[in-house]
Amino acid sequence: MKDLNYYLNLNYEIKIRKLTEEEGGGWLAEIPILPGCKSDGETPEETIANLTDAKKCWIEAGMELGRLIPEPTTDDFSGQLRVRMPKSLHRALSEKAKEENVSLNQYINYQLALGVGHPVK
Repeated sequence: MKDLNYYLNLNYEIKIRKLTEEEGGGWLAEIPILPGCKSDGETPEETIANLTDAKKCWIEAGMELGRLIPEPTTDDFSGQLRVRMPKSLHRALSEKAKEENVSLNQYINYQLALGVGHPVK
């Protein structure tokens, strides 16, 4: 059986950002996989310390209520993926790739990177 220490020692992703003056200033940190598990502080260090306490409380409450506690995933990504699309879209992408004088794979990678704000090479 997984106990509190098991979950506290998992490597959860933490997102931290500086709050604007309109938001009250300071910093905000959260663990996205644990809905609502957030904390703030005046400094990044204080914020992370507060988040550690919030994580402990979040997990304890979940365990007491018999809820499933999400665990971080360590999936490796191969860089390959199979996508089904309408023939008309496949045709349009192929034509655009030909116009740009690049492979269909290169063209799709470029468009996907643009769409998610990933740096384009």
